[in-house]
Amino acid sequence: MGSWDWIARATVSPPTPESKIPIGASFTGTQPTLSPIVRGPSRYAFIMTASTALLTDRYELTMIDAARQNGTADRLCLFEAFARRLPGARRYGVVAGTGRLLELVRDFRFGDEELRSLADNDVVSPGTLDWLADYRFRGTIRGYREGEVYFPQSPLLTVESSFAEGVLLETLILSVLNYDSAVATAASRMVSAAGERPLAEMGSRRANENAAVAAARAAYIAGFSATSNLEAGRRWGVPTMGTAAHAFTLLHDSEEEAFRAQIAANGVDTTLLVDTYDVRSGVETAVRVAGPGLGAVRLDSGDLGILVRQVREQLDRLGAPNTKITVTNDLDEHAIAALAAAPVDSYGVGTSVVTGSGSPAAGMVYKLVAHRNGVDEDWTPVAKRSVGKASLGGRKTAHRLFDEHGVATAEQVSREDHSDGIPDRSARALIVPLITEGELDETAIGVDGVRTAREHRARAIEELPADAFRLGRGDPALPTLLS
Repeated sequence: MGSWDWIARATVSPPTPESKIPIGASFTGTQPTLSPIVRGPSRYAFIMTASTALLTDRYELTMIDAARQNGTADRLCLFEAFARRLPGARRYGVVAGTGRLLELVRDFRFGDEELRSLADNDVVSPGTLDWLADYRFRGTIRGYREGEVYFPQSPLLTVESSFAEGVLLETLILSVLNYDSAVATAASRMVSAAGERPLAEMGSRRANENAAVAAARAAYIAGFSATSNLEAGRRWGVPTMGTAAHAFTLLHDSEEEAFRAQIAANGVDTTLLVDTYDVRSGVETAVRVAGPGLGAVRLDSGDLGILVRQVREQLDRLGAPNTKITVTNDLDEHAIAALAAAPVDSYGVGTSVVTGSGSPAAGMVYKLVAHRNGVDEDWTPVAKRSVGKASLGGRKTAHRLFDEHGVATAEQVSREDHSDGIPDRSARALIVPLITEGELDETAIGVDGVRTAREHRARAIEELPADAFRLGRGDPALPTLLS
């Protein structure tokens, strides 16, 4: 290697705190791969790590520091993530981000660079730095399956661990679940509005580059068929789609030349964007160049309710009755619902889905709900009493109740010490193990986890009453019964 230096590009597995990685290691699995980039004196350092440990708020660490000093850091605790209300007065929410979160918890380690940053900024004491150097989550996390629907006060995630281990994860848990669930909830409403017509997520340019990948994943779990984001395809197995933008047409000397180039590269089954100049002329040129076997045309502007009908009539007259129409012009669930009677074949949604369609966060909170001094002692429920922010203490169970037709009627949330609140066997238990004594449920992560979550969301949606699919503001579709 001589005097070649190395540039670090860690993307997946974090280094252990004691490891030394040459600047430039690229993680594709558990082993780094190296690429010579720039000449310079050989040295070892990090310019980037895959640790998620600093994706948190400072007060999580200062609480741990104080708790360690007064002897409460190791007290066994139960933390719970839940939503007091549904954002935007929606009828239900969809849990998303769980599998992504489990991987982030697994990678929540403090390496040399993270510890050095904390020390340089006097965030915690030297003793707490030593504790953080050995940190990995060894507790238990239970919660709703990813893809499950939820309602106010649903105990979506329960973390059982020492105070120090559990409080450290608060910001990470909320940042993932709040965003991903907001996207999935909005996407699920769009899927319902679209009926049997497929939707593609294409909002990457309207979000942070990492949020764009998370949004594509969440939208797919909620029922979208594909995404334009290639990283979501690589990392999470989401089908990808995309053909050409207006820039490709403008690149060429004529629309016809652009269409011929696209067809030569992608075949006649491609989708041609026909509204760069004049839609009527664009449709005529598209069919003339591709023939009646043209896959689809895309409309990205105009009054879609009128334009789609005109284009459908024109395609039929030109002998292309099987050519489909896809629309992609600032759509949300309300615009999609308004096109229900129009001859649209598919939708592409961008800004509204990656921003939660007006509710960019799900409003979830993470609260300490019980603690005990030893494993043989009973849990002591604790709760906030703040006006408008009161919480329900104690370890809880959650079940979905059904009528004789299999339609959900209520969400029952019960403290485990209230045995009379447990419903009969016809109810569906909602809480499952996700991490047990530090070990992840492997079925909930990766590509397989996404597929399982998508399938579960489809089943959970089928249980809801018809009122759940109304798009107007209103009360939750199911009441939450607390006992």
